[in-house]
Amino acid sequence: MLYRRVEGAIEILAVHPGGPFWARKDDGAWSIPKGELDDETDELAVARREFAEELGVEAPDGPVLDLGEIRQRGGKRVRAFAVEGELDPSTVISNTVEIEWPPRSGQRLEIPEVDRAEWFAPERAREKLNAAQVPFVDRLLELLAEPEGKV
Repeated sequence: MLYRRVEGAIEILAVHPGGPFWARKDDGAWSIPKGELDDETDELAVARREFAEELGVEAPDGPVLDLGEIRQRGGKRVRAFAVEGELDPSTVISNTVEIEWPPRSGQRLEIPEVDRAEWFAPERAREKLNAAQVPFVDRLLELLAEPEGKV
């Protein structure tokens, strides 16, 4: 999770999934950049890889905050880390994935994994993010309020 400070206020970068299924979905559809752990055990390295794949730029260096883990509605476990940095959302170039669309049609469609990114104040991020990921916003704010928590 990328965050920044603007005039003393925290903003969080969220991404919107690409493709026709998500095209008209907004509140509750956004996410932090994330992906599959596969066989790798270095969760921070995976988080950095997924950040680069979904946004087209490397995650910034600097102190990393461990935001822990949540379980999404479908059972997917998500482990998150936060780092402070800047990113111009207009420069996002996501990797692409192939999906079957329409479902069960046999037709294949290549779509960007992320179609856009945007900075949100924490209150707005809570509305935009997948509900299961909202605790990451609160954990980030808690960690920023105290000096511990750096990985």
